[in-house]
Amino acid sequence: MEKNTRSIRIECPKLLITRNESDLQWLIGSPFFPPLTIISTFRCIHSNSSGPDFPKESEEIRTLLLKGFDVIGALIVGKPDPEKAAARAVEAARKLKKLLTGTTKLENEETIGAVADPDTGDIRFFLSETESSTNFEFVNPVSYGDNPEKFVWESGCLLLCQLPIKLPVCYPANKPSDAESIFSRAIEAVIAKFKDPNVVYLVKASNRASLDVVQPVILRGSELDFDAAVANIELLDEAAQNSEKKLLRCAHFCLKSKSTSQLLSAENADIIQISVLLNRSEKSPKCSAPAVEYFPAMDETRLLIVDFKLEVLCYAVQGIPLMHAISKLIIPGLIDQLISMKKMNLPYLLTQHPEVTFYISLVWS
Repeated sequence: MEKNTRSIRIECPKLLITRNESDLQWLIGSPFFPPLTIISTFRCIHSNSSGPDFPKESEEIRTLLLKGFDVIGALIVGKPDPEKAAARAVEAARKLKKLLTGTTKLENEETIGAVADPDTGDIRFFLSETESSTNFEFVNPVSYGDNPEKFVWESGCLLLCQLPIKLPVCYPANKPSDAESIFSRAIEAVIAKFKDPNVVYLVKASNRASLDVVQPVILRGSELDFDAAVANIELLDEAAQNSEKKLLRCAHFCLKSKSTSQLLSAENADIIQISVLLNRSEKSPKCSAPAVEYFPAMDETRLLIVDFKLEVLCYAVQGIPLMHAISKLIIPGLIDQLISMKKMNLPYLLTQHPEVTFYISLVWS
């Protein structure tokens, strides 16, 4: 059933369509943009004759897609029955989103199913409002933005967090198989520290071209909000003034004035650098001498040092408060990379540790 109350907005170059009916593209949006806004596409990499390999594909997307961007639908090629093809696209997108979010059910989340005609290249967009709904709304009109990169970066910025980690793993010499479980528990302990009330996050501007002197800001884990959904976060405008550090806007660390050319590319985006201090250092109300406890090993023990560096890059709009930028973007990004590193290191834990580089794609295609 066609309705004119909704519209699709495409803020990327015209979608590229092939004649291969097995091709599938993920439609990318953001909770910071108006609903049904497509800002990029990712081609499905892991698939076979029966469809996408969702576990592998979710790992790939989790690595490539910046936090702050989401999968909001899928596009497939189909001609005989567009609505059935749209249903397959929506089903695929929802399966992927469940794996990416670690949930078994998506509550009231609109999903786009796009269907391309292999002969003409024309695309029809359908909308499924909820997972339980069997009706698909044909959405028309569809509008293309004149300047997609300006749309994304005029009010957006990048958050960068680099965190080197050295994990000591002590395991019994006569039971090397225990090293895997000990390593996994060490990873879980690091993940828990990211939400510790005493962990420190140091936020500072990293624009080398900036002439403005902006003092760094320190936030503790106790000042963060882990409960609010990204879509429900209240964005603050320029008029909002708040003395609380946690409610400072990301815009506080961005250039106040830019030329037109600087607004048009990701390469010139404002970058906010966030450092994580896990040592729980703080001024103590009581002075006391340091204490050391000694726990002797009952059996011969070997020490293994697992050394790697996390590097998380996120997209955020400048109006988001710092406490939400850290809790809903940076910390989930760090956790995802830690879990990926754990999976990659486990098979080689006692031999050779793989070196991992996370490649970030900012191409509008």
